[in-house]
Amino acid sequence: MGLDEDALDYHSREPPGKIEIATTKPTNTQRDLSLAYSPGVAAPCEEIAVDPEKAFTYTAKGNLVGVVSDGSAVLGLGDIGPEASKPVMEGKGVLFKRFADIDVFDIELDTDSADAMVQTVRAMEPTFGGINLEDIAAPECFEVEQRLSDALDIPVFHDDQHGTAIISGAALVNAAEIAGKDLVDLDIVFSGAGASAIATARFYVSLGASKENITMCDSSGIITESRGDQEDLNEFKQEFARDVPGGDLADAMAGADVFVGLSVGDIVDETMVQSMASDPIIFAMANPDPEIAYEDAKQARDDTVIMATGRSDYPNQVNNVLGFPFIFRGALDVRATEINEEMKVAAAEALAELAQQDVPDAVVKAYGDQPLQFGPEYIIPKPLDPRVLFEVTPAVAEAAMESGAARKELDLDAYVERLEARLGKSREMMRVVLNKAKSDPKRVVLAEGDDEKMIRAAYQLVEQGIAQPVLLGDADEIEATRRRFGLEFDPVVVDPETADVEEYADRLYELRQRKGITRREAEELVRDGNYLGSVMVEMGDADAMLTGLTHHYPSALRPPLKVIGTADDADYAAGVYMLTFKNRVIFCADATVNQDPNADVLAEVTRHTAELARSFNVEPRAAMLSYSNFGSVDNEGTRKLRDAVTKLQADKRVDFPVDGEMQADTAVVEDILNTTYEFSELDAPANVLVFPNLEAGNIGYKLLQRLGGAEATGPMLVGMDKPVHVLQRGDEVKDIVNLAGVAVVDAQQE
Repeated sequence: MGLDEDALDYHSREPPGKIEIATTKPTNTQRDLSLAYSPGVAAPCEEIAVDPEKAFTYTAKGNLVGVVSDGSAVLGLGDIGPEASKPVMEGKGVLFKRFADIDVFDIELDTDSADAMVQTVRAMEPTFGGINLEDIAAPECFEVEQRLSDALDIPVFHDDQHGTAIISGAALVNAAEIAGKDLVDLDIVFSGAGASAIATARFYVSLGASKENITMCDSSGIITESRGDQEDLNEFKQEFARDVPGGDLADAMAGADVFVGLSVGDIVDETMVQSMASDPIIFAMANPDPEIAYEDAKQARDDTVIMATGRSDYPNQVNNVLGFPFIFRGALDVRATEINEEMKVAAAEALAELAQQDVPDAVVKAYGDQPLQFGPEYIIPKPLDPRVLFEVTPAVAEAAMESGAARKELDLDAYVERLEARLGKSREMMRVVLNKAKSDPKRVVLAEGDDEKMIRAAYQLVEQGIAQPVLLGDADEIEATRRRFGLEFDPVVVDPETADVEEYADRLYELRQRKGITRREAEELVRDGNYLGSVMVEMGDADAMLTGLTHHYPSALRPPLKVIGTADDADYAAGVYMLTFKNRVIFCADATVNQDPNADVLAEVTRHTAELARSFNVEPRAAMLSYSNFGSVDNEGTRKLRDAVTKLQADKRVDFPVDGEMQADTAVVEDILNTTYEFSELDAPANVLVFPNLEAGNIGYKLLQRLGGAEATGPMLVGMDKPVHVLQRGDEVKDIVNLAGVAVVDAQQE
């Protein structure tokens, strides 16, 4: 099937459309229903009647946006009417929810005038925390937005005007920097004089461009003061009329620094691009066909052409989804009365700054592993970059507070953490650990230090103040990679091939001379990053170590086990995964090390996993998992689990509940624990799951991760004498940073 057929099938599948309403509170019992509706609902109603502001406390108003349209100017389709516009408005709701966790009612209005639309939306103000106007024809859209902004006490935002302005504005800031030009000096030409073009031109002035340097063209040519009497030159176009000779678009583009296309496809040719100033900036944003094809614009010049379009199949897509969800998120969270110019500028500047940061591996993979590094081919972030939420949104919220638009003050540091939590429970949990790490950063050896990911992770560790990384590897290669990625930091590097490692060879020989290692072999082994890093940590020249990115897990684990060994109170190491679900966190052990643990091993692994849980501020409740419930099956396999529980419950060091053996659903379902097995030591579902063997542990955590939709962090190694964590091959930079944070917290506890 083609795209159209696929889209029709997508939209018509049961249930039809793309959105639904879901409840956010329990509705399982008669009491739940009494609280949700009659008679309990009267209490919040009475509170709001006394103080309307309490609607934000007792209802969903503060997270609800109305997406309003009359269908008079639907992108690419024109005036198709309100009913036909509904799929687009539902789609807008999907984007609000997906990117900023904002709920939406889409409102399609069958109105015939600006007056009627304004009156209707005004009447709906009590329902919403904000209004997003969409696909309304110009020039009526200007009037509707302005009148509603003046009349309503909630934010009103016409995305067709301001979304493109903000996103392309961020691109313009970065493009000018790359081209070595000042915004105030840019000669800017617009093709198109509709709502989006006029709003974009106004916004560029807010960013620092000179209005006197903006030339706007419509279908009749350059908008000049001499055209003032023409009927097609409305008051909004007249705002950008210049006292210059008339002409067409080609005349306007001659010598221009910037071309901004918000018109129709294929109206610019290579000759027109060639006539522009050096290192031209071309934003050809007509959809689906830009004013000039990407390839044609690039090949028209020998110098640098910085090109952006509205398409996802070319670099630098100007996509409004980078703006409206995050602008509304910030506006709603401070209960803003408007979305003002300061908030829009803050959003653009935050986007521009984000584009200059190192791009997460997950984003690179999402876009086909194409290089994403600040430069002519990457001047604005990608829409799927999760960092936009907690970079742009706080900037908008801060601007709202500073400009007086906010009715609620926020602690911005705490706010960023709450925003990160919206991206998943794992981010919330990792933030706990990373904040602890920042309080007292430690030296962390990165054994495979000349790997690109390790170097990028080291940069982030330094930038965020999480750790003091030590890169082991080829010093020249590390420096070349640092320069290639534009990472502005001076890493600590130890090159095993050139550094003086004599004392480390001596120590390795001392530790392993009765384990079959000669002095010469020790000298050779410390040239290996895994052994060198292990000895550095063992001797106290570093506090923790990460390895395994380019090695099989067993081969990466072997050197630190031989050199560092297990802790004084441990005979065994174990691998633990933290699985985070929407409203639950579970630690799974052991999933990587011990193949067939006995009762002693299981007890020890449980104790160390509980300690790890506490480093994440999770109070542990441990369950020994089996296919048997509390003695329902008696054999060697189930007895070792019961023995482990007995050992733990008798251990004075164990100050957390532990029970078993029990089946997996018994461990995690509260109703089963509280009814069938009310005698259990667990008063709530377990959050530390200890598997009977390595096979079960590995299978279990992967099934939970894949079928349960959990995010997995780890494996985190517990039981070692000094903090060591073994990465998995293929881990991303964020995984390295996260495990380094865990290692730092481990070292702090040491």
